[in-house]
Amino acid sequence: MRTASITRTTNETDISLSINLDGTGSYAIDTGVGFLDHMIDQLSRHSLIDMTIKANGDLHIDAHHTAEDIGIALGQAFKEALGDKKGITRYADVHLPMDETMTRAAVDVSGRPYLVWDVTFSRDKVGDFDTELFEEFFHAFAQNAGITLHIANLYGTNNHHIAESCFKAVARVLRKAVEVDPRQADRVPSTKGTLNG
Repeated sequence: MRTASITRTTNETDISLSINLDGTGSYAIDTGVGFLDHMIDQLSRHSLIDMTIKANGDLHIDAHHTAEDIGIALGQAFKEALGDKKGITRYADVHLPMDETMTRAAVDVSGRPYLVWDVTFSRDKVGDFDTELFEEFFHAFAQNAGITLHIANLYGTNNHHIAESCFKAVARVLRKAVEVDPRQADRVPSTKGTLNG
């Protein structure tokens, strides 16, 4: 089983997190931020990665540290659970529709962290959550997971749908990219023989 557990404690947040890459998409998410919980629920359910996350953050200030630190811890767990990456599919992309919205996501589980974020919101908040923090979450995740991640909202008007389509699109590409390709057997999918950067 490709699993990992991470505990991250700072002066700003206290996070306990576990994942199973070969799960069924079961989740128990408690970040203290309702809309972030809803988005991570989608990430787990549609990636089929089991996730348990408990976070206590300095929400009396705002949700920035909580969102960023969960992204960091989730990325660290993802990287640890993948191990040497033998046999994985590695690349994936998807166009994900949600009502009037279309979002594209692509990933390379390359060991080289990079985020391209081409998403614009027409409001500063969705619910009580600052829309600028979506980029912070995905940036922290990509950096710590060691993946190249591109997310682009192609069109849409409803800010809730735009955010949710981003999380669902990322979920679908992660699901495909970490799947074991039977034709790869025990090989790392790289001519270099490594995916550690």
